[in-house]
Amino acid sequence: MAAVRVVPRDRVDVLGEGLFWSVRDGALLWTDILGRRINRFRPATGQVESWEVGDVVGWIIGRAKGGFVAGIGRSIAQVSFDPFICETLADIPGEPATNRVNDAAADPQGQLWLGTMPYACDAPTGSFYRFSKGGISRAAPEPFTIPNGPAIDPTGRFLLHTDSAMGVIFRHELHDGVLGPREPFVTFENGWGSPDGMAFDAEGHLWVACWGAGCVTRFSPEGRPVRRIELPASQISNCTFGGADLDRLYVTSAADGVDEEHGGALFEVDPGCRGLPPFPYED
Repeated sequence: MAAVRVVPRDRVDVLGEGLFWSVRDGALLWTDILGRRINRFRPATGQVESWEVGDVVGWIIGRAKGGFVAGIGRSIAQVSFDPFICETLADIPGEPATNRVNDAAADPQGQLWLGTMPYACDAPTGSFYRFSKGGISRAAPEPFTIPNGPAIDPTGRFLLHTDSAMGVIFRHELHDGVLGPREPFVTFENGWGSPDGMAFDAEGHLWVACWGAGCVTRFSPEGRPVRRIELPASQISNCTFGGADLDRLYVTSAADGVDEEHGGALFEVDPGCRGLPPFPYED
């Protein structure tokens, strides 16, 4: 049975998301979307810090030249710490005021892939974008209700993501920074929850946060569930590998709409495998 630890801190997340392990800083960064905060955890010291952003913040990702980029409201911002500074890099064009950013990931070329969604989670008004060298473009023709979990497989050949409202994880081939047509990779069954954030391990297996099911599930490269780790919260939202040896799985959750002892906690899991360092954004 996997060891699961609640990371001690003085607050919980309304809606934890957007995890990124910074190898450079030896720190885990993540967001509280509805709490409008960016958090930082240093495992070596146990220190947890939190900064208020002023708008919903979906994700934070390292920047190759230093600092970070984050999805805030309907824009992409540059972020630095010590002192904390947040400045807009680009607005996402054509997004209605009823939409916000949700989740994102960078690929081996340093491009960002990110989704937008309605605040109400009730209609397919969201889109999936590519942000590269400061320019943003629509990356997929399909509309989205709750786009989640972009993840790049270890070979860099495939991009996977989900529309949580559909309960399907899709896979695209990546061709020189362009997405090929999407195909279903995993269709969630009754009792599996809804697929949310995800991350690949070094063996090419996909770990998926299962919203509503209180667990993370490991899927084989063929898309078969091979392991399930139960967590003491129901609304599990995202996961990523971190730690000095990339052998810890960090998992976010949400307190919004539930009355649970550990709803909104950050979990540290011993998954029995290692992950890969995440790709940064390059501009």
